[in-house]
Amino acid sequence: MVSPVGPAGAAGVLAAGAARTGVGRLLGSFAYGPGVLDLAGAVLAALAVVAMAVALARPRTGDAQSRIRREGIAIVMVVDRSGSMNARDLVPDDRRVNRLHVVKALFKQFVLGDAEGGDVPAEIGRGRPDDLIGLVAFARYADGLCPLTLDHGNLVNIVEQLEIVSEQAEDGTALGEGLALAVQRLHEHRSRSKVAILLTDGVSNVGQITPQQAARLASEEGVKVYCIGAGTKGVAPVPQLHPFTGETIFAAMPVEIDEGTLKVIASETGGRYFRADNAEALAGIYRQIDQLERSKITEHRFTEYEEWFGVFVAGALCLLGAAALLGGTFFRRLP
Repeated sequence: MVSPVGPAGAAGVLAAGAARTGVGRLLGSFAYGPGVLDLAGAVLAALAVVAMAVALARPRTGDAQSRIRREGIAIVMVVDRSGSMNARDLVPDDRRVNRLHVVKALFKQFVLGDAEGGDVPAEIGRGRPDDLIGLVAFARYADGLCPLTLDHGNLVNIVEQLEIVSEQAEDGTALGEGLALAVQRLHEHRSRSKVAILLTDGVSNVGQITPQQAARLASEEGVKVYCIGAGTKGVAPVPQLHPFTGETIFAAMPVEIDEGTLKVIASETGGRYFRADNAEALAGIYRQIDQLERSKITEHRFTEYEEWFGVFVAGALCLLGAAALLGGTFFRRLP
């Protein structure tokens, strides 16, 4: 027969069982120390009040940031690819390099920046990443080879494939039609600043649109034209095949650049005329244009704040819950 156990006996049994483990000994100390539990509950309640007060103060941390708005320029490069662009005068020490090769290499650096390098060493600028750039080439006829685009990698690939015309029927210098096609391409875009860079090494001799008509059209459309006359003064070496041996020889070709017409085009459109008689001079011209025509940059500074109100409220509730739990737990002394 089991003898009934009173309240005092029950407390003793609990204490004896709890004392058999380390955790039990720790809990047993609280079972016989109600003052400790009361103190802990009071401390937790006080911390809850402090946390709630901090939450009401709306603590937050700020992260200063900037938003930059860039307004790019629309630029069309208009390149002469007539037979005379095969002259070898822009790099006097290397007759393997023709005029068009130099123009292509420097235009690539103008678009991508000096960091991309090139086989014609030059320092032009940091590139035009925010600008729409297109390409028009002309000889007897004008061709739009690349529309205005921000995909400058694809543009450069097209530039690298640009070649001098090989058929006599395609040769000539339709300067007016090349510029007019560039103006048409620029008309299709809403950029506030529109620029055409017109490069030739000769005199306009074909085409239904004259350079003067193209200049007026550009002026009406608000297109600024920078004109570049490329070629040395006097005569330039041009490769030819010897009629009897078939070997490549260099013949002297007179350099004729219609500087008067190019100056009129630049003046009427608010641009400038440049003369490049070697690769270094042409690089300097690209550098000047790069500095004259830059994208507009507007910077807006603001601060983003991260609110910590919820964290402190959650902490206060957790503290109050812990305090209430301690007040009603079985660890308190049994009566």
